[in-house]
Amino acid sequence: MVQLGQHPAPSHVVVHLSDPHVLAGEGRLYGRVDSAARLVAALERVEAAGLSPDAIVFTGDLADLGEAEAYRRLRGLVEPVAARLGSELVWCMGNHDERAPYARELFDELEHGGGGSFGVAPQDRVVEVRGLRIIALDTSVPGYHHGSLDRAQLDWLRRVLARPAEHGTLLALHHPPIPSPLTEAMSILELEDQASLAEAIRGTDVRGILGGHLHYSTQSSLEGIPVSVASASCYTLALGLPDRILAGVDAHQAFQTIHVYPDRLVHTTVPIGGADPVSGYPAAALARIASIPPAVRRELFSRKDSAFNVAEVLGDAEVAAAAAEAALASLAGEAD
Repeated sequence: MVQLGQHPAPSHVVVHLSDPHVLAGEGRLYGRVDSAARLVAALERVEAAGLSPDAIVFTGDLADLGEAEAYRRLRGLVEPVAARLGSELVWCMGNHDERAPYARELFDELEHGGGGSFGVAPQDRVVEVRGLRIIALDTSVPGYHHGSLDRAQLDWLRRVLARPAEHGTLLALHHPPIPSPLTEAMSILELEDQASLAEAIRGTDVRGILGGHLHYSTQSSLEGIPVSVASASCYTLALGLPDRILAGVDAHQAFQTIHVYPDRLVHTTVPIGGADPVSGYPAAALARIASIPPAVRRELFSRKDSAFNVAEVLGDAEVAAAAAEAALASLAGEAD
């Protein structure tokens, strides 16, 4: 890939999806939303984007009712895509998930770690991808929808983080450690004692925190570390409605991408649904653009009265494309 700007290619790319709420059988959420079909659409969008992610992270609420069959269905949908893309899969527990079938069906384990509520320990795991460490923390509380981390989990987290990873650490969990001002009712179901998590990661190599649970995309920080929440793939919450709270809508689904650079992370929200294009040019044009010397390229795309930008203003895709191609040919000829 030709570098068009001042930043080199990222060291890692991570796709972050959340809250697929897959059901066993042919059931639909609220009698209307086909969550499996919405997940398939999300995965198709990931593949179409040409991202080649190092990891695909799911931050919880994988199975709406915690059914064993739903986890098997989830694996059947996701694992072939991850295999084609060469991506590691990272699963997190959510409040809708159940530990025993989660461990058995996703990890082929009868029990993970021993002990814990209902005889199954919290599902905390570590995945490393070419020096980037991703820690999946289980914030679920069996029998409840709010989130929590017990002392043993935080002690375990401190031990893991005591050894820095080459490219740092991403922390993935379901209940994000942030306020939810546009959905205040969600505060009842938030992660308890967020200060203890902040203390556990203070001064460590944690570079980003990935969350779900809220069913809309949002960003914040904890201990100065960016927190990125991925919207759900199944349905989302409508924000800013004066007469409704926690209003679910079958629209606006999205996933996040995380591009990892030596000095920063770049989080991007990628909508899943289709939309009618009003402008744009063929993807093949990028190779042509990359072949033009940087100074000429700047004149073409940055100068307001260039043929390319004048065509953009016309709002006619065919006229704009023809004008841009003519401008590219002209400028490429000048460069020669």
